Amino acid sequence: MRKNQRIDFRNTNARRSHQQLCLYILAASICWTGGCRTLLGQKGVTTPENASPETPVSQTDRVANNETSNPIAQVSAESPLATPPTLTAQPESESINERVTETTKQVLNIVTGREQENGSRAKELYIEADSLFRSANSKVEDERIDTFMEAAELFGRAAEAAPRTALEQDALFMQAESQFFAEDYRKATETYQTLQKNFPRNRHIDRVAARLFSISDYWINRVISEKDSWMNFNFTDDKRPIYDMDGHAIRVLDQIRFDDPTGRLADDATMRAASEYLRQQKYAQADEFLTDLRETFPDSEHLFLAHMLGIQCKLALYAGPAYSGLVLEDAEKLVQQTRDRFPDKMQIPANSESVAKAAAEIAYHRAGRYAFRAKYRERQKKYGAARVYYNLLLKEYPNTPQAETARTRLAAIEQYPDVPKQRLSWLQKVFPDQKQTTPLEPKQQSTDQPETKLR
Repeated sequence: MRKNQRIDFRNTNARRSHQQLCLYILAASICWTGGCRTLLGQKGVTTPENASPETPVSQTDRVANNETSNPIAQVSAESPLATPPTLTAQPESESINERVTETTKQVLNIVTGREQENGSRAKELYIEADSLFRSANSKVEDERIDTFMEAAELFGRAAEAAPRTALEQDALFMQAESQFFAEDYRKATETYQTLQKNFPRNRHIDRVAARLFSISDYWINRVISEKDSWMNFNFTDDKRPIYDMDGHAIRVLDQIRFDDPTGRLADDATMRAASEYLRQQKYAQADEFLTDLRETFPDSEHLFLAHMLGIQCKLALYAGPAYSGLVLEDAEKLVQQTRDRFPDKMQIPANSESVAKAAAEIAYHRAGRYAFRAKYRERQKKYGAARVYYNLLLKEYPNTPQAETARTRLAAIEQYPDVPKQRLSWLQKVFPDQKQTTPLEPKQQSTDQPETKLR
């Protein structure tokens, strides 16, 4: 037992020594590049390393011509200097902070295994990866996938070696393409989104949107085909996310709209996400996407379908007469917009019948709200208010099932007073619940008083 403990202590000491050695190397590198080299001369003083050749000027001329600006003046007892000091400030090509930052970055790249910044090396890696990418299609299935993944790794190294350049943009795109053809859709999605984040207006934006749309569509179809599966997590298939496949698909579709709102696939991504939310019966989220499509993409080919599905979402969101009726008002406006904007579509019997059915359902719910309020007033024995709601129901929705009930109830409460008779009214006179106050009236100015003037 003690032997095992002694071995553990040795391993611990070895690890600590290794960590200390890495820290010493990092500190020494920073000091050598950013610190020790600056000890050769102070800032603004020319050193042998950065001195530039100049025409010699005598000390007498320097003092005579620039007496006030020269920081060193000759004393009267001194003999003239053989070599005049050069004290002209020279602009430094690189500051200390920049050198320290660059050195730190290089050391961190070594520690983390990333490629060092080198334009020539980046081009070599890109050419090698491109050669592998082009040769992958001619190989069999397993070799083809391995070749694409090897090309993706080289493209990634090329992007690391040329950060913030056009080469990095192309290398990231080709890395994602290699992962896409290797059927590693999870990593391909991450790389495509990294490209969109680092280069928002890159020249591959249309192709990237198309790839992301196809990946999200594949995930949604996969969820639909596996709806009876009990396994929600994935640890073996690179084509799928680890979990929540349909949620990842919707987020990718939403990101397409965010990255390129005016792109060719922005309205398609919006419609696809809305339809998936409808399939999941998440009507509030679906209505949000459909509303955005109607307002943001007025020329979209999905505009009519967005109106029709929007009406269905509004009706599905209605919770009953005891809750808000704003969704019914929105649905009624949407029905009218559909009939006004798409008269040619309304010529199709199926479309016109669907819209008419939705309008009838809206009228039924609106009439039900009037009936609910009238019954509530009846229970309070406020028959005057109940008659008002019943009459409104008969006036606005005379062809609904609630209209017959309203006529029956109006005849039944016709002889009842508008408000119930207050019981024990004499108690209110004895114990009034509030003080009777006279309304405020403006005090009229007497005409007999002389008019005053402000001075």
